[in-house]
Amino acid sequence: MYSLLLAMIYVAFISLGLPDSLLGSAWPIMQEELAAPISYAGIITMMIAVGTIISSLFSDRLTKRFGAGLVTAVSVAATAIAMLGFSLSTAFWQLCIWTIPYGIGAGAIDAALNNYVALHYSSRHMSWLHSFWGVGTIISPYIMGACLSGAAGWKGGYRTVFLIQMILAAFLLLSLPLWKRRTSQEATDGSAQEKPLGLGKILKISGVPLVMIAFCCYCAAEQSAILWASSYLVAFRGVAEETAARMASLFCIGITAGRFVCGFVSERLGDRRLIRIGIAVILVGTVFVVLPISVNAVALIGFVLIGLGCAPIYPSIIHATPNNFGAENSQAVIGVEMASAYVGTTLFPPLFGLIAEHIGVGLLPVYIMLITLCMLLCSELLNRKVDKNAKA
Repeated sequence: MYSLLLAMIYVAFISLGLPDSLLGSAWPIMQEELAAPISYAGIITMMIAVGTIISSLFSDRLTKRFGAGLVTAVSVAATAIAMLGFSLSTAFWQLCIWTIPYGIGAGAIDAALNNYVALHYSSRHMSWLHSFWGVGTIISPYIMGACLSGAAGWKGGYRTVFLIQMILAAFLLLSLPLWKRRTSQEATDGSAQEKPLGLGKILKISGVPLVMIAFCCYCAAEQSAILWASSYLVAFRGVAEETAARMASLFCIGITAGRFVCGFVSERLGDRRLIRIGIAVILVGTVFVVLPISVNAVALIGFVLIGLGCAPIYPSIIHATPNNFGAENSQAVIGVEMASAYVGTTLFPPLFGLIAEHIGVGLLPVYIMLITLCMLLCSELLNRKVDKNAKA
C-alpha cells in the first residue's frame, strides 16, 4: 500500500508539470489565431501565478478540512477543466477566464503534495517527486509538437492533456482510501495541527520570513535563467539561436536529472548540505557565464551548472520544513513557502526584462548571482535560528 500510494503521488506530480510547458510551446501559433500580441503570454502566466498564490495561502485550511488526497484529486480535475477551456477558447479574454481554475488547481496540488511527502516520506522521495514534475514539463512540449504537426493543432494539444489529466484525477479519486489510512494514523500519533493557522500566526513562527525570502530568491533565480538564458546567449554572446535554444532546454533537463541523482544521496548528505552544495554550484555557474572569455562553451557550461545547482534546493527546503518548524505547522508553512515561490517566479523575471531593455542583457549572470547570495544569507540565518530554538 505504501508503494502504491507513493506511485500515485509521483503520477500526480507529473500531472502538475504537464500543463506548465504547453503555453510556451503553443503560443507562437495561439497568438496569431487569437489576434493577441506576443507579449500577452506574460499576462496569462501572471494570472495563473495569482491563482496559485491564493490557493497556496489557503492550502492549510483546505487540506485540514478535506484531506490531501481529495484536495489533490479535485485540483487535478480543475487543471484538466482549464485545459479543456483553453482548447475551446476563440479569444484572448476567454483564456484569461480559464487561468482561474488552472492557477487555483496547480497551487493546491503543489502545497498539499509537498507537505504530504515531507511528512510521510524520506528526502530521496522528495527529490524524485520534483524530478517527476520535470518529466511532465518535458513530455508536454512533445504532445503539443505532435498535435501542431498534424491536423489537431494547438487546441488538440490542450485537449490531449485534458484527457490525460481527467484519467489521472479518476485514479486519484480511486486511491482516496490509501490517503485516509495515512490521515487516521497521523491523527492517532498526534502530529496533526487541529486548527488551521492564519497568515499572521504563520509569519510569527520563528524563521518563517527567512525561509519565505530564501524560497522567493530560489524561484527568482531559476525562472530568470529559464526565461532569459537564450536571449543572453544570442544577444550578448553571439551564440546561434538553435544552439542557445538547445542549451536552454539542457538547463531544464539538468534540473530534472539532478533531482533524480540527488534522490540517491539526499539521505546521506541531508537537506542543509544539499542546499549549500546547490547554492555553491549555482554561484560557480554564474562565474563561468560572466567570465570575459570569447569561447562560448564556457558560458554554455555555466548555464548547465546553474541548472544542476538548482536541482536539490527546492525539494530540500520543502523536505526540511517539518523539522525546521514542526510537523504540526508544516502544511501552513509550506503554503506560504509556495506563495513566496510564485511571487519570485512572477516578479523577478519581468524585472530583469526591464533591466535588459534599459541597461543590457549581459547583466543576467550578475543578477542571478546577487539573488543567489541573498538566498544563501537567508538560508544560513534560518539554520542559526533553528539550531538556537532546538537548544532552548
